[in-house]
Amino acid sequence: MDFTLKIWRQENAGSKGKFVTYTVTNITDDCSFLEMLDQLNEQLVDKFDKPVCFDHDCREGICGMCSLYINGRPHGNDSGITTCQLHMRKFKNGDTIVIEPWRAKAFPILKDLVVDRAAFDLIIQEGGYVSVNTGGVSDGNAIPIAKINSDLAMDAAACIGCGACVAACKNASAMLFVSAKVSHLALLPQGKLEAKKRVEKMVAKMDELGFGNCTNTGACEAECPKEIKLTNIARLNREFYAANLS
Repeated sequence: MDFTLKIWRQENAGSKGKFVTYTVTNITDDCSFLEMLDQLNEQLVDKFDKPVCFDHDCREGICGMCSLYINGRPHGNDSGITTCQLHMRKFKNGDTIVIEPWRAKAFPILKDLVVDRAAFDLIIQEGGYVSVNTGGVSDGNAIPIAKINSDLAMDAAACIGCGACVAACKNASAMLFVSAKVSHLALLPQGKLEAKKRVEKMVAKMDELGFGNCTNTGACEAECPKEIKLTNIARLNREFYAANLS
């Protein structure tokens, strides 16, 4: 399979970027998208050209690093997957593929397809954790938790913080990410003690970092590789209102 790639190239955060066109050939249909980019970079290095910078780590769909905007969709033209899980069989031979970094004020471009997502780390530092002594594994197992709550907490905890929700949102809102982090702790007894402080501080930090407002269009849920549900945003709102009323 042969493809034409239009890739965003930008030297650093302060420079002006542009799309540059490349051609890759003899790509197998079972090749992953990142492996295809690896092959492109091998060609560029052989020609003494600068390789394309892009984020990656585990390549197993759990690290959240492979943040690419592909043909107008975060992580590409499939559902419930990260970029590293996207295979070239999802494209047609001869296709032109447009590859961009996340576009959000809170995610400044560092170089080419790499963006700075430290904003998510700062939100987590504000309260996305449990600081109380919860004991060992046996102590945790001794605390009764309703099955529905444990399932919902695990579903919310599946968020990998890739930022696809921000990239998909017309307002670059981080509400789905923050709501997932708030929800999985709010649903468990270990997270109750700090619930009020957690939601207030995380929402305040989200606003401070320049993320936009949620308008409930649902693009975040549709593009989330872990299919985090919008119901988590409703829970975040309830937690926030309760914290401010108490």
